[in-house]
Amino acid sequence: MVEWKFSENLVDYVVAEEFMTERVNHIISHEKSELIWMLEHHNIYTFGTSSNKTDLLKPSKIPTHKTKRGGQITYHGPGQRVVYLLIDLRNKERDVKKFVWLVEEWIIKVLKEFGITGFRLNGLVGIWVEDKTSKNIDGSFHHKIASIGLRIRKWVTYHGLSLNVNPNLEYFDNIVPCGVRDKGVTSVQKIIGAICSKEIDELFQKKYVEIFK
Repeated sequence: MVEWKFSENLVDYVVAEEFMTERVNHIISHEKSELIWMLEHHNIYTFGTSSNKTDLLKPSKIPTHKTKRGGQITYHGPGQRVVYLLIDLRNKERDVKKFVWLVEEWIIKVLKEFGITGFRLNGLVGIWVEDKTSKNIDGSFHHKIASIGLRIRKWVTYHGLSLNVNPNLEYFDNIVPCGVRDKGVTSVQKIIGAICSKEIDELFQKKYVEIFK
């Protein structure tokens, strides 16, 4: 059985990372169950294992943190729903690419419930949408709405995904989000208006059962 944990207050990123590391150790040793943790963080820029320091474009008062998750630099903060996936793949398919594909499919299914069409872009991890309110450098209207960054230890996953519900998108202007220079970032609120995070949490729970059977 997967345990679901919901945090209403903002959670410090480093505290969350320490908690995940400890929980993963317990999952590996079969002392505790898998866990999906839904939360939001205080403002922070995090550097993944593939990050380039030059992707932080200018000095900021927001703290930075080098993390062990995969991927490059990103922003976390209020209004962005983070879903940490502490999942044991030892008794499932030990296929990381397929797991990431399923996580992407999960996000697409959740967005569809709100009338938002999410899609993949070849060679880029995460989920994108059409946002006609602003054109990208490359001339497209493809904007990222959800990111994925995982770490796997002894076939137990941790870290996870982030969905931009209603964050201050200006914070993304200080960085090259996930190393992608020619495309923008958007949010659920920007596309369809305000939405309750509780609704999103409930949909993630509902669609999890459908995707990860």
